[in-house]
Amino acid sequence: MTTADLSSRARIALTACGVTIPELAGAPATVTARSPITGADLFPVPACDAAGMAAAIDQAQAAFLEWRTVPAPVRGFLIKAYGRLLEQHKEDLADLVAIEVGKIRSEALGEVQEMIDICDFAVGLSRQLEGRTMPSERPGHRLMETWHPRGVVGVISAFNFPVAVWAWNTALALVCGNSVVWKPSELTPLTAMACSALMDQAIAAQGAPEGIHVLAVAERSAGPALVSNPLVAVVSATGSERMGAEVGPQVAARFGHAILELGGNNAAIVAPSADIDLAVRGIVFAAAGTAGQRCTSLRRVIAHTSVVDDLVDRIAAVYARLTVGTPEDAGTLVGPLISGASFDRMQAAIAEAISAGGTLVVGGERVAVPGCEDAYYVRPALVRMPAQADVVRRETFAPLLYVLTYETLDEAIALQNGVPQGLSSSIFTLDQREAELFMSAAGSDCGIVNVNIGTSGAEIGGAFGGEKTTGGGRESGSDAWRGYMRRATNTINYSRELPLAQGVNFG
Repeated sequence: MTTADLSSRARIALTACGVTIPELAGAPATVTARSPITGADLFPVPACDAAGMAAAIDQAQAAFLEWRTVPAPVRGFLIKAYGRLLEQHKEDLADLVAIEVGKIRSEALGEVQEMIDICDFAVGLSRQLEGRTMPSERPGHRLMETWHPRGVVGVISAFNFPVAVWAWNTALALVCGNSVVWKPSELTPLTAMACSALMDQAIAAQGAPEGIHVLAVAERSAGPALVSNPLVAVVSATGSERMGAEVGPQVAARFGHAILELGGNNAAIVAPSADIDLAVRGIVFAAAGTAGQRCTSLRRVIAHTSVVDDLVDRIAAVYARLTVGTPEDAGTLVGPLISGASFDRMQAAIAEAISAGGTLVVGGERVAVPGCEDAYYVRPALVRMPAQADVVRRETFAPLLYVLTYETLDEAIALQNGVPQGLSSSIFTLDQREAELFMSAAGSDCGIVNVNIGTSGAEIGGAFGGEKTTGGGRESGSDAWRGYMRRATNTINYSRELPLAQGVNFG
């Protein structure tokens, strides 16, 4: 598969989704689409600058003023229509995800399916945006709450899930009556253009206001223009802890609302009673899937001393035979890293781990793939650590898995919680007491707590997000929709009197 082949395939998929790649003469700015499969550039695409971002926000604000008055079930019709378009173009979108991110085919298709699933969820939600009615202490009064859209929602998405996380936010935000301005990762403009073109088709077919969804392809430098704009009521940002530390205070300074989905340093505890075969399968997918480039990727295994040697031997044997290569090859399980910088960070982390007393068991080396000399393919690495050193407390966004040991479950939980991040966690055990403790207030401090399953592969029905430096945001299922709405408490007096609460007499 050559770069020219990838470029041609990308153009075909874009055209099928309704995107016309315009001539770039006179464009105010451009970003260059590239593919980690070959490590080469594909072609430039138009981008906006700070002024263009401001114009996009103004357009979304004007559309919001009309969209907020549309009944929620009618707003759901738009998302239903969009979901059906996604089904029709699932293969095209999966092609673009594979080309821009390097995901293997099943993972690329799975990401598009996640978009379809959240659309179905949002359609149902459009008839369930409920409030509460509470008893009033005053006779002839009714106390209730209502929920209203906040306004423009700015979505900043990351490269590793270029469309699914955007869909989590956008499907809910639109059903809730907001408008959306989307700044995708500058590394994945093509998938964004395709998804936005399909959204434009759905908006036109449903007669929804133009501008309720605006795509703003831009370099990273244009991000502050979105984050700092007072018209952007909600900023949902997915990315690194560093990025969140910049975005969060900027939004808070203008009293906006932030939904932050940041780094994860996820661990799996393997107890003496664990089904080791099950644990190995769960660990390998969570650690090596997507080349370790998921926020929920497994970074740490905390294994009981009685099972650690057997567990490490089994994981090492699987790692040694994992097929690393281009996602175009049907047998590939591990695709490329997004860039050479990611490879360099992985090598630096391995070196630091070894200097801290760790032992590299297997992997870490660059894998040569014919015709892809400029790309970065790497064999997943497994490192045994004597203790949770500083390097283990940091997330390395690559297939690098540390193994630590424990004697008591309290010790294991302390290791699991002993990192700044708090996204996803799991325990492999057949002991119900251990499982229940791990899920209790005295157990994992993460937003996602699993039993007998790895740390990745969350379903859309549950709220997704984490605690501590992961940002505290929640997206997707459950009641995450509340993050896109504002609450109003209403008191209705249907009597002829005007009693005051708390027995106050002003009369």
